[in-house]
Amino acid sequence: MFRPDSADRPRDKARLGLLGMLGPAFVASVAYVDPGNVAANLSAGADYGYALVWVLAVASLMAMVIQYQSAKLGLVTGATLPQAMADRFAGHRYQRPLTVGYGLQAFVIAIATDLAEVVGGALGLYLLFGLPLWAGSIVVGVVAMVLLWVLRSRGEGVFEAGVGALLAVVALGFVGALFFKAPSWDATLAGLWPSVPDRDAWPLIAAMLGATVMPHAIYLHSALAIDRHRPDGHLDRPLRRLLRAQKLDVGLALVLSGSVNISMLLLGAVALAGVVGDPIEAIHVTLGTDLGPWPAAVFAIGLLASGIGSAVVGTHAGARILKDMHVWQVEPTLRRAITIGPAVLLLLTGVSPTSVLIWSQIVLSFGVALAAAPLALVTGDRRLMGEFVDRAWQRALNWLIVTLIIGLNLVMIWWALSRGS
Repeated sequence: MFRPDSADRPRDKARLGLLGMLGPAFVASVAYVDPGNVAANLSAGADYGYALVWVLAVASLMAMVIQYQSAKLGLVTGATLPQAMADRFAGHRYQRPLTVGYGLQAFVIAIATDLAEVVGGALGLYLLFGLPLWAGSIVVGVVAMVLLWVLRSRGEGVFEAGVGALLAVVALGFVGALFFKAPSWDATLAGLWPSVPDRDAWPLIAAMLGATVMPHAIYLHSALAIDRHRPDGHLDRPLRRLLRAQKLDVGLALVLSGSVNISMLLLGAVALAGVVGDPIEAIHVTLGTDLGPWPAAVFAIGLLASGIGSAVVGTHAGARILKDMHVWQVEPTLRRAITIGPAVLLLLTGVSPTSVLIWSQIVLSFGVALAAAPLALVTGDRRLMGEFVDRAWQRALNWLIVTLIIGLNLVMIWWALSRGS
């Protein structure tokens, strides 16, 4: 059983300012602006205008709560979410099946995430250079693997800075595009009022949730907090101070990623209304036709950066999940090959890359509850969290979020069954 480090043993050499405690949330938030977000949000804007802005606002608020809880778990206990779950299964009659089953579903979710990221990055290369999609998927997979190795080998600070730079490129690519295609801000505010335009909006709502609250980022954030602030098992600063800093870290990172996601939807609403065809390729063509090659290139670079950045984070998350759940050890190179293979095969069949991106996010929406519910369970356990256990209102909020996510999953099942009848 992991125990809270209530001694708060700070290191003298680590007494930096508040900025020195930020970073893990920005790495995790890269997962919230991946190509799956691009496809889902552009499609939502193209099909329903500003009506689904509220989905992104609500999902971003959910993500803030969940990601902070994951960071808190890592800082208080020194255990990642997969480790905490493996420890919880210890001594259970079906310990091995439970551990393997839970670890494998988390790993599969991470693989599904990587599939979308590789496909999206390949689409970015196609838009920029005309590189065939199947070849682009290989390039993105290899670049992500090399970049992860280079950044991780130079320490957590360099890793966070490198991934943060990719996040900045993504933000500039999509927020910057709005300077060329200004949206209606009145309509944007009106879109914050929850509404579902029609029953066919539900898949997009599920995709937007799955793309915004990424399951593998929930698993990973606890590990990122540990690697940054408990690298040798001891906290580098007082625990309460770190927890306060994590609130700021999560808040800033999710405000940034949420703004980027809303920018994607607004771009679809203002530039793709009435446009038929693949929304990602259509927005690239529209920007190029209306405004010239530079705005189109800015968009494509943002898409490519989102694919590479999120693939780096996804690769790290998948490997860490298997390690911490003690399922089996997979070399990162083999794991990347497992990811690239399905992407290459799908793209060789000629399937629409945007369709792959959207449906991968719908699948991920079913994995959110499988990460959020265990997180709510362990952070509400006084034996594990000690004095930092969730308060009653926090437990109620955590389980309300889980209930809403499961409710959306049930609506998606109803939608699929009703379509077939």
